[in-house]
Amino acid sequence: QVQLVESGGGLVQPGGSLRLSCAASGNIFSIKDMNWYRQAPGKQRELVAGITHDGSTNYSDSVKGRFTIFRDNAKNMVYLQMNSLKPEDTAVYYCNADRVLLPTGYRLGVWGQGTQVTVSS
Repeated sequence: QVQLVESGGGLVQPGGSLRLSCAASGNIFSIKDMNWYRQAPGKQRELVAGITHDGSTNYSDSVKGRFTIFRDNAKNMVYLQMNSLKPEDTAVYYCNADRVLLPTGYRLGVWGQGTQVTVSS
C-alpha cells in the first residue's frame, strides 16, 4: 500500500511564492519518477514538472524559470517551489509517482488527492 499526500497550497498574491510538498508513505523501496501536475477549472490535467530518481528535471514551458522541482529520496518526498506566481497558475496541483517499488512489486501511477493553489489579488 502506498499513499501520496500533498500540502502547502493556499491563496497567494500575484508575484508571490509557495512551496508544495508531497509525502509518499508505505513500505516503499524506491520511487522512479515523481511529477507535479495541475488542473484548472474546465481544463485538462497538465504536467508541470517532473524529476527522475537521480535528479534530472523537466518543466512545462509555462513554468520554466519560475518553478523548481526537487526531491528527497531518503524521505520519499518531492517538492515544488513556485515563484513569481501568476493568476494563470491557479489550479489544483497533484503529486504523481510514476513507478513505486514495494515488497510486493511495482505499483504504477500513484496519485495524491491534490492541493488548491489560488493566485489572486
